[in-house]
Amino acid sequence: MTDAPDRPLTEGTELTELLATAVIVVGRPGLPILYLNAAAEELLGISRHRVHDRPLLEVAHLERAWAERLESADAHGSPLTGRELALQVGGHKRLVDAVVSPVRGDDGGERLVVELSAVDRHRRIAREEALRAQEQTNRTLMRGLAHEIRNPLAGLRGAAQLIQRELQSGDTLTEHAHVIVREADRLRELVERMVGPSTPLQPTRISIHEVTERVAALLRAEAAPGVTIATRYDPSIPMLDADRDRLIQAVLNIGRNALQAVGASGQVTLATAALRQFTIAGVRHRLVAAIDMIDDGPGLPDEAVEALFQPMISHRPGGSGLGLTIAQTLVGQHGGLIECDSEPGHTVFRVVLPLQSEGG
Repeated sequence: MTDAPDRPLTEGTELTELLATAVIVVGRPGLPILYLNAAAEELLGISRHRVHDRPLLEVAHLERAWAERLESADAHGSPLTGRELALQVGGHKRLVDAVVSPVRGDDGGERLVVELSAVDRHRRIAREEALRAQEQTNRTLMRGLAHEIRNPLAGLRGAAQLIQRELQSGDTLTEHAHVIVREADRLRELVERMVGPSTPLQPTRISIHEVTERVAALLRAEAAPGVTIATRYDPSIPMLDADRDRLIQAVLNIGRNALQAVGASGQVTLATAALRQFTIAGVRHRLVAAIDMIDDGPGLPDEAVEALFQPMISHRPGGSGLGLTIAQTLVGQHGGLIECDSEPGHTVFRVVLPLQSEGG
């Protein structure tokens, strides 16, 4: 669109309905919504019939600085552009590029056409590709490391057992040998956790809420008295073929991180939703199931989010740094992925599992 203020506008044309860019036509003054195309309805998660004549800034929650610029455009009829603006939609933050153009409607009234192009999807796909490449590298590294550790560890444990047999009962060295065996077993268990399950998936037809209900019950048993475990489910999600136990383990690992984040008091929420037209590993899926683990803890700094799924890196005292790495591996075995978005008071880990691929 151009910035010419005298260009006539025919609202609701078939052409705008075919655009992937969200188009919103608002009146002046006050920015009442006159028209949304289909892409705008999807981006904002609203129906055009329910928001007609409502002020745009009541419907689309833009970051304050840009909302003020939009109000200035309303007052002066001036064009605007903005990149990577924060837009709150249904409790989630979206990033959009925006173009605002003043136009004249068929009735001669002054309008503003607001074009919003979501850019977070492209950023998400790029971040997902990086995560998947990192996961493959981590898996190769851990398998190689596990192979190098197992053999000398087995020899160490065997030698300690032989020493135990040779020593007199009650000898102080017997206890030392016992410590060696016990610590060797602990290291072996750690190695097995690093490489993850070696057996194939055992998928069955399940509801995703079998997983979330089991995890919610386990978290309630582990949570501090001041912590609330809440659920918010979408009952329309269809059944899927998945390994129930491995998904429970993956979601539980994320949930335990959320419990650590909120500490002695706070809320952890398990929410589910069906998402349409979602791309995972370059494959576009018509429908995916999303499990959100939401906590109101202090949040994570950006550098911590970037390193969340790297093995042996933990941001809490006593953490092994394996819980999220294992969770990502287990979800990846189902063709899905885990994403994280964090700010103070609102951290979301989202598990995405494919239900229908294009042509599926």
